[in-house]
Amino acid sequence: MSRLPALPRRAALVAPLLLARPAGAAPGPAGGWPALARDALAPIQAAMAAAEGPVLLKSFTTERREDFDRVHAEVAFTYDNALAALALLAGGERALASRIAEALRLVQEQDRHWRDGRLRNAYPAGRVFPEAPRSARPPGWWDAARGQWLEDGYQAGSAAGPMAFVILLWTALGDPPFRRAAERAADWLEGLSAPAGYRGGMIGHEPSPDPLPWVSTEQNLDLSIAFARLGRAEAAAHAAAFVRAMWQPAEGRFAMGLTPEGAVNRGSALDANLWPALAWPDRGLERALDWVLARHGLPSGAPPEEIEGLDFDDDRDGVWLEGTAQAALLLRRLGREAQALRFAATIARHRRPDGWIAAASVPWLTTGLGTGLQPGAADFLYPARGHLAANAWAVLAARDASPFG
Repeated sequence: MSRLPALPRRAALVAPLLLARPAGAAPGPAGGWPALARDALAPIQAAMAAAEGPVLLKSFTTERREDFDRVHAEVAFTYDNALAALALLAGGERALASRIAEALRLVQEQDRHWRDGRLRNAYPAGRVFPEAPRSARPPGWWDAARGQWLEDGYQAGSAAGPMAFVILLWTALGDPPFRRAAERAADWLEGLSAPAGYRGGMIGHEPSPDPLPWVSTEQNLDLSIAFARLGRAEAAAHAAAFVRAMWQPAEGRFAMGLTPEGAVNRGSALDANLWPALAWPDRGLERALDWVLARHGLPSGAPPEEIEGLDFDDDRDGVWLEGTAQAALLLRRLGREAQALRFAATIARHRRPDGWIAAASVPWLTTGLGTGLQPGAADFLYPARGHLAANAWAVLAARDASPFG
């Protein structure tokens, strides 16, 4: 998932109003899964067609109305692009997926400072040129009031989960240059090892970014699969052991991970509970889906069969479309097709006229998480803007294709 910089919170719309289904409407999107797959992939294909060569795609549509739009005018999040390429692969577009994969390989190789295999969390959207050594930088924006070019500390940093998703992409393609890049990234990631699992990564600018000392269930799940793809059995086992240790048997769900102080973070995160069941389908982890439906489902208080979508966390202030698509994929794999189709219909209703699916059903969706830029502040929000990752997950759900294999 993309981490967003701190922004002023706006008043939220009432989520159930945005979820309203027309009377007598069918439980799924018009045209079913094939139509959702086609419609969700179309703007990704169009964005690729508008560029040449290795390219990174912009993560959010921007409208020049908010601080968010100014800050994200050129942002291509690494995770979003890896996911978009995986969606292109699922849609049979290997050549297009390879162009994004090559762009990610080039920015790893051409970083303006780092030479250790890490990737930053974001780069400027657009073409990446092989003939431009040491040119890869974080995205930024001009602050007229300060008279300065600014860069966001999260975007300049390197988080474990997004890098793991790039490894999933590179290994899915399997070309030797991608395999070598994946090994370099894995070398750096192994340096994040902690007594329990792997730490979150680094935040801030070179030469001395700050460590992220927390340990994430979701990110360790990503790492366990990425390391296993590279044959790094010991590293994969270390990450997987941490994920298993976060299972809360009495509640049938996963904790979010460990706080910087080493305490178990018992908050409820959607992806931390859905992804293990996608990655390890034969381990009885589908109970966590029922936890998610009960704690994250909207409308609040609805029985499972009437839930229309899911929030990122359990305050249920709006629908997170990316996570709703993740749940739709898992529901399909568990044979719960009717509920998966309800979620698909919600996703389709939040598809904008330009083809991009909104990140959130409300102007600013809270997550309960922080970017790390303001210690102790839950400043990580999702906006009601078209979102590359939401489209990508919708494609994966519609194609019944998991990024974890």
